[in-house]
Amino acid sequence: MSGLSDSIKILPRGPIDATVVPPGSKSLTNRALLIAALAKGESVLDGVLDSDDTRIMFEALRTLGFSLDHDPKHHRMRVLGLGGSVPETAAELDVGNSGTTARFLTAALALAKHSGEVRYRIFGKERMHQRPIRDLIAALKPLGGNLRCENADGCPPVLIGRNPYGQTDWNTPGSEGRPIVASVAGNVSSQFLSALMIAAPLISSRNDVVLKIEGTLVSFPYIAMTASIMHSFGVECHFFDPKCDSDGGLKNDSDCTPLRFSRGGTITIPQGSAYSARNYAIEPDASAASYFFAAAAVCGGRVTVRGLNKDSLQGDVGFVECLRQMGCEVEYSSDAITLRRELDRPLRGITVDMNPISDTVQTLAVVALFAEGPTRIVNAKHIRYKETDRIAALAAELRKLGAVVEEFEDGLSIVPPRERQFAEIDTYDDHRMGMSFAIAGLREPGIVIRDPKCTEKTYPRFFEDLDRL
Repeated sequence: MSGLSDSIKILPRGPIDATVVPPGSKSLTNRALLIAALAKGESVLDGVLDSDDTRIMFEALRTLGFSLDHDPKHHRMRVLGLGGSVPETAAELDVGNSGTTARFLTAALALAKHSGEVRYRIFGKERMHQRPIRDLIAALKPLGGNLRCENADGCPPVLIGRNPYGQTDWNTPGSEGRPIVASVAGNVSSQFLSALMIAAPLISSRNDVVLKIEGTLVSFPYIAMTASIMHSFGVECHFFDPKCDSDGGLKNDSDCTPLRFSRGGTITIPQGSAYSARNYAIEPDASAASYFFAAAAVCGGRVTVRGLNKDSLQGDVGFVECLRQMGCEVEYSSDAITLRRELDRPLRGITVDMNPISDTVQTLAVVALFAEGPTRIVNAKHIRYKETDRIAALAAELRKLGAVVEEFEDGLSIVPPRERQFAEIDTYDDHRMGMSFAIAGLREPGIVIRDPKCTEKTYPRFFEDLDRL
């Protein structure tokens, strides 16, 4: 692998035989950081990811006055939580292009306890100012949120003032014990619902908070992840799906646990809920692991990823089942997942609904270049609103390599080329474009990744780790 700061040329190699441990999960790190700051007491987080996205959350929390002690050598963070209070009541918060930071902080700051006037402004990169947040703002207002978009386009910057109701003002005569209800659209980003769930314990000590999902919720595994972390810090979420359960709980059997919780479903955070400090271990990033599994699928051989298993919190561990359908072998153990592809066993194209694991759409699309027959990816419209329009970007870059690509509203079909072509891959300031297309270069000569620094958003040492394969 060679290159300059503005591009990297990926060098092909033979079959893979490797064991890897990806860095900590970005999704888990940013959730745990904020929840620890909202908890009462000091929490210790192990396995913390140190990347652009998590540094943005670090700095935002420090700007808000929280005490964080970061030990990057040991991937550890100590966070002194203040029981739902925010020390600084006025701040300009630059969230870059970190969607989790922008959305989670918007909800938490809108609903947190404040003793005086509040003036927060959340802003970021140009692309962040194109990513919708209107639905989250609309959901926060019935909960007392005093906030608006700075412009009329429903996107950041977001301006947040003091919640006019305050935490105790819900408990006026006649209202005590009545649930506080908010509805949120689920079809743009699951982060809207996660943001409301995380912030809900800040609202009221004497009222249940009921969150109603309007329409189809995308990426349900991220909601399950949020609920699991909240549980670890002492707050329970009660799921109700009318399609599956009549007694107010979400069953765990395979026929009933939904891939997209929707159509009248609710999540209730009980009255009196409050976060408590704890020690919390963060799993390796399953989305990052997808690139190493894809390397073994494309080049043949074996990759073992340690620190993950079939029951990991992150839904993206399910990516290996897509590769199993394409012809690979998968083995699970208590602390590792191994994927193999024998060289004499070809990959085959599949049709797959990737809504639950949409952060791995780009990885699978690159694997599809080396399959026999077409691959069709469906039900992933929401990835058009990520760091870039990922469906359009994928179509453009796959065509550079000779694939025949049909783009449609919620996905794309990929017919692999008879002869793959040399190409310089544009990454659109999207970390997942850079990491995914690097995998093609492990098999095909002449692949150059432009702006490789985009991977620092979630995986600063990605190309070093890839080179070690």
